[in-house]
Amino acid sequence: MQYAPVTSRLAGLGSDKWILSAAANRRRQTGQEVINLTIGEPDVATSDSLIRTATQAMAAGRTGYSNGRGEPQLLQALAAKYSTLTGRTIGTDRFLCLPGTQTSLYLTFMALCEPGFEVIVGDPMYATYEGLIRASGAAPVPVTLLPQHGFRLQAADIEAKITPATRAILLNTPHNPTGAILRPADLDAICAVAEAHDLWVISDEVYGDLTHGSAVFTSALANPAHEARVITAASISKSHAAPGFRSGWLCASAAFCTHALPLSETMLFGSQPFIADMTAAALSSPPDVAHAMAARMTQRAALIHDALDGVAGLHVHRPEAGMFALLDIRALCTDSQRFALALLEATGVAVMPGASFGAGLEGWLRLALNASDADTVKACDRITDFAKAWQG
Repeated sequence: MQYAPVTSRLAGLGSDKWILSAAANRRRQTGQEVINLTIGEPDVATSDSLIRTATQAMAAGRTGYSNGRGEPQLLQALAAKYSTLTGRTIGTDRFLCLPGTQTSLYLTFMALCEPGFEVIVGDPMYATYEGLIRASGAAPVPVTLLPQHGFRLQAADIEAKITPATRAILLNTPHNPTGAILRPADLDAICAVAEAHDLWVISDEVYGDLTHGSAVFTSALANPAHEARVITAASISKSHAAPGFRSGWLCASAAFCTHALPLSETMLFGSQPFIADMTAAALSSPPDVAHAMAARMTQRAALIHDALDGVAGLHVHRPEAGMFALLDIRALCTDSQRFALALLEATGVAVMPGASFGAGLEGWLRLALNASDADTVKACDRITDFAKAWQG
């Protein structure tokens, strides 16, 4: 039987990236202990108030069809949020509401790219980015993110990768897996490169409310001089501990939204009104859940740093935002998947190999910050013992 070329382009780019998480789940299903530091889920349940909003909306009959752009009250809440974020008026015609950040990015690439195009993206990158880009027919062009630059994408490195086939630059700020936050100067320099070469700038900003300590997030939309070519995507999955509700959006120019709307309608023709009501309520309230979560994760990153940095040649990179810390294991092993699988087998501690996020993070591990403090300390103790005994 014959299949569309997209299935070949995406072969090996789905669940294959999450082999450690699957191995941890199999171990747990057989009754073995696992401390799972693989997945970046919130460390609290969705709030009772948001669930009440959704269930009350369902009881009130908010279960019918929506429209392709989004429910009016959600669009108004998004306009208010982004007007505050940017310091200027952002209208409701600048948004499309979709089921999560992932779908928003998929729509964006399908609206902008086709076979033969290229998209520049930092390496390491979130595990689904390569698949999102390749689904459109475009090819990802990785730019190595260097520790000496705080893992922040550099405009000069982007410019060196631009070819006549380049269509867009994909940003992720705050960044998964490194936790790096692009500074206003970084964003202005990157957008200036995009302006010079007539490129789109796509920015995944789902961790924008999860900054650590005194770190400050700046949206790629901050500078109005570049906003016509900038598309940002986010959701309530992280900020409001609601990943299962699949509620996200993109913010772009009104022209982009108009061009992409028929594609969105072909894919989905609207999200669930009761989830839109819940999302509007979430966005209209202070991000207390996100700030409390970020404070706990800042503390856990400190626990990991204090426990592991310098042990048996290990080095910990502490994040500026997000749900992960990075562990440099290159002094012990340059095969992150082999090390991570051996760690799981020997200790029951499950972490993500850096190779799942690109060649730029080979020899590193990603540790989620959503386990309890006690489990985080226990995991660090086991990693310490394992690293000291590692024979390679």
